[in-house]
Amino acid sequence: MLSASAQAVIDKQGVVYTDEEGDLVTSIVNGRDCVFTCYDEKGCCYCALEKAYREGKTSFYKPVSCHLYPIRLDKIGDCVALNYNRWNICKMAVLKGQQLNLPVYRFLKEPLIRRFGEAWYKELEAAVEELKAQGYLQ
Repeated sequence: MLSASAQAVIDKQGVVYTDEEGDLVTSIVNGRDCVFTCYDEKGCCYCALEKAYREGKTSFYKPVSCHLYPIRLDKIGDCVALNYNRWNICKMAVLKGQQLNLPVYRFLKEPLIRRFGEAWYKELEAAVEELKAQGYLQ
């Protein structure tokens, strides 16, 4: 399912590289797509790992760090910070989320539960409702 460009990047530098902060990150094709990005005939973008998993072609599901994107996790002492990674190529997804009134935490419900658990997610929802009731969120 991978493009020839993605395969060339993988052949040259592998599926991951170490970024300027010393973190392992997925290799990128043409400064835009993850090497596991694939497109259908309509031009819709998919994760090849997830697509293969959902089609029953593999038992390997994509890493939770990918599943959570555009949320990135940072360890701060004993805590984990969730940070939203703003990236230009995600503009259309942001607009679509706004049109659907679908905040990022709801769009990422499945991976957030996968990483932190159902009880944590319910606490997140309760915290959002509390902030709305206090007028901090719309």
